[in-house]
Amino acid sequence: MTEKKTDKKPEKKKAPRLTQEELNAVIKKHENFVAARMGGIRANFSYHDLSGLSFVKKNLADADFTGALLLEADFSDAKLDRAIFFCADMRQVNLRGASLVRADLRGASLRGASLVGANMSGVDLREGSLANTGEDGELNPAHKNLTVVDKGGANLSGANLSDAKLSGAVAIDSNFSDAMLKSTKIQKASLKGANFSGANLENADLSKCDLTNVDLRGAVLIGTAINLSEVSQENQKGILTNVPAGPSTKDLGSSIEQLLKLHEVWVESNGQKGKQLDVSGFDLRGTLTFAKACLTMMKGKGAILYGINFSDAQLQKADLREADMRTANFKSTDMRGCNLGKAMMSNANFQGTQLQPLVLAGGANFITDLSKATLRFANFSGANLRHVNFRGADLSDANFSGANLADADFKDANLDGVRMDPEQQELLKSLKK
Repeated sequence: MTEKKTDKKPEKKKAPRLTQEELNAVIKKHENFVAARMGGIRANFSYHDLSGLSFVKKNLADADFTGALLLEADFSDAKLDRAIFFCADMRQVNLRGASLVRADLRGASLRGASLVGANMSGVDLREGSLANTGEDGELNPAHKNLTVVDKGGANLSGANLSDAKLSGAVAIDSNFSDAMLKSTKIQKASLKGANFSGANLENADLSKCDLTNVDLRGAVLIGTAINLSEVSQENQKGILTNVPAGPSTKDLGSSIEQLLKLHEVWVESNGQKGKQLDVSGFDLRGTLTFAKACLTMMKGKGAILYGINFSDAQLQKADLREADMRTANFKSTDMRGCNLGKAMMSNANFQGTQLQPLVLAGGANFITDLSKATLRFANFSGANLRHVNFRGADLSDANFSGANLADADFKDANLDGVRMDPEQQELLKSLKK
């Protein structure tokens, strides 16, 4: 009897998945290994799926996480000195307060991770690549779901590294775009080819670093210790420093409080009294808050409104085209009918914000325009986004959990890495048809 030939390829093995209970048992043995106690075994989590599990305050120094899947795992306050995270998928990981001294993070993806207060002294963030051999004998790239922007050095795009210590780090070709690096110490680090575009480096210390071919376009460098003479002018375009990038509040002619009162009168009188607020082209960073303010139909085209608090404000039909509103807070704000085309709003907070069309008593209908806007890592959770025009917008890694996406227009938008509920994903498929 001869065997029947088949062209069917064997199924590829999935990454072994551990439960929290199984993980705790491995950690206990590793902690015994670190303390040189009997029964200790060094933890080897290579290629394992540990997504969403808790490592809080555990001692995993020298543990091996090569190629592991660690999505949204919690490593807060953990000891991870000299641990190997080579090419690990660590997106959205919580590493607040963790110690990562001399850890190997080559080729790791830390997109959207929180590293607030982490000690990353001497970490290795250089390029790394990894492939596995499947049962069919073929080489398969590790974490094939990672996009092209995850290739190369470690990807910390959108990560929060405030107060982290990276002195002496090797971060050649690493991606820090849109990352929060407030007060971070990165002294004497090798940063050749690193991407800091759009990053917040306020009060950070980059003294004595190798800045060859570093990209700082659009970065915030207020109070930053850095030698910009080593960075090409091309790679400094759009940076925000202590020097205003346009006329500031002192050039408005009146105090912002007076102007807000005049604008409120203008709105209530249908333009018959008071004066419409127009801050187009002004740099108003860090000088005021617009929380709960009446800003209906305000003008702010091209304004610098970085980090401004607009929470609970009235912003219906405002013109904020091309404005820089990165990290701004729009929580629970009424933004119906706003024109936000080409605005920069990466890391902005739109939780519970109203962005559906503005319908007037006479029947006029104004759709909120976010076309070609930059909204990387923006938080739209719980927002009303009905009919919003997102055409051509960069929404990579944005959070849409619980948002109303009915009839929103996502044509040509970048949706790489977005967080959506399953029903939202199905709705998005139908909207694209």
